[in-house]
Amino acid sequence: MRYILSTVFLCMICGLQTQAQVDTSLQAELVSRQFSFTEGPAPDKQGNIYFTDQPNDQIWKYDTDGKLSLFMDKAGRSNGLYVDKKGNIIACADEHNEMWSITPDGQKTVLFADYNGQKMNGPNDLWISPKGVIYFTDPYYQRNYWTRQKPEIEAQRVYFLRKGKKTPVIATEDIKKPNGIVGTKDGKHVYVADIGASKIYKYKVQKNGTLGDRQLFADELADGITLDAEGNLYTCGHGVNVYNPEGKKIRHIKVPEKWTANACFGGKDRNILFITASTSVYIVKMPVKGAE
Repeated sequence: MRYILSTVFLCMICGLQTQAQVDTSLQAELVSRQFSFTEGPAPDKQGNIYFTDQPNDQIWKYDTDGKLSLFMDKAGRSNGLYVDKKGNIIACADEHNEMWSITPDGQKTVLFADYNGQKMNGPNDLWISPKGVIYFTDPYYQRNYWTRQKPEIEAQRVYFLRKGKKTPVIATEDIKKPNGIVGTKDGKHVYVADIGASKIYKYKVQKNGTLGDRQLFADELADGITLDAEGNLYTCGHGVNVYNPEGKKIRHIKVPEKWTANACFGGKDRNILFITASTSVYIVKMPVKGAE
């Protein structure tokens, strides 16, 4: 999940051929093209979707009636979002490398601000388990609004934060550059996109909360990821690729943008795939509902 991409890199990705046939029955419908770089979509219980325009330091809302509205300005340069059971937006606020909890009326609380006295690399994406444990990725992407020019923590890891705690715990560090993250509805497994290694891994959640038994799920460079109710994994980058639970690529959804950063399911019936793609956001009406 990032917004600094070189022209050469984008051209390389756009030139890749997907192994799955483009699903022409699923058409990406443009909602709006008014942003600088969209990211972090997350649905609430009603199916409204919140997403970020990180360069402009904003969080936006796309409601179930299809209306766009600005939810929050000065949003801590939020990137990935997740709405908890109480309706609070948990945000990876990487202006100061923090994690925020934002109430429905826009009041924020800082959940943590560092890791053992060191500044985080930049919390990027997150998933909340059924037990309320926050799992998040912490890659390093140099931001132009930071004064520092190098990380204080060399390792780029996946962490978790238990309810009521102020200090994150390392979930796994057997990864090069973690980016997108999502867990299964039963809370037993977590998928992580290692954008640095161009791979997607599947982990088992251990009793102590750490991630273990790593398995290679797919050889693919991916940004944000999400799951549907049938256990299929959706990966973002050049459009959206869909993998079945066995790791076979079964579908490709074309998005007419250079980069697709992330996606989630929302809407009244949870069957609207909402896609953040560079300066734009799109929706696709799906034949399946989201897992969340």
